[in-house]
Amino acid sequence: MPGKKRVLILCTGNSARSQMAEGLLRHDAGDRFEVESAGTKPGRVRPEAIAAMRELGIDISGHRSKHLDEFAGQRFDYVLTVCDNANQSCPVFPGATVRLHHSFDDPAALEGSEQERLAVFRRVRDEIRAYLESFTSPRQASM
Repeated sequence: MPGKKRVLILCTGNSARSQMAEGLLRHDAGDRFEVESAGTKPGRVRPEAIAAMRELGIDISGHRSKHLDEFAGQRFDYVLTVCDNANQSCPVFPGATVRLHHSFDDPAALEGSEQERLAVFRRVRDEIRAYLESFTSPRQASM
């Protein structure tokens, strides 16, 4: 492979789903992809997302929520949207960008006990990982 493919993962808050996806893709396939994440209305990285990722040995505690404007005009091979809002408001990126969309439940929207919230973060984390495994399969990555 001549160089790493550039991937931008978008969601609304860049606080949970896209942050976990960024951490997972870097960890699982970072030798093949340069990964960033951003949000349409960034907030802060959720402590539950950090905890759920730590359980897998992946540290995203140094991540920060970024606005997608930070990446305006940059070229990406892939833009992955992980919520419907980001999919609808995703700008056009220059070049031959492949846009892929899969909506995941927003774990940050759940109210409940700390354990209940963390259980949803774990479930969504695992769903994102399964999705990214299909994304990084040799057939998909050769697109």
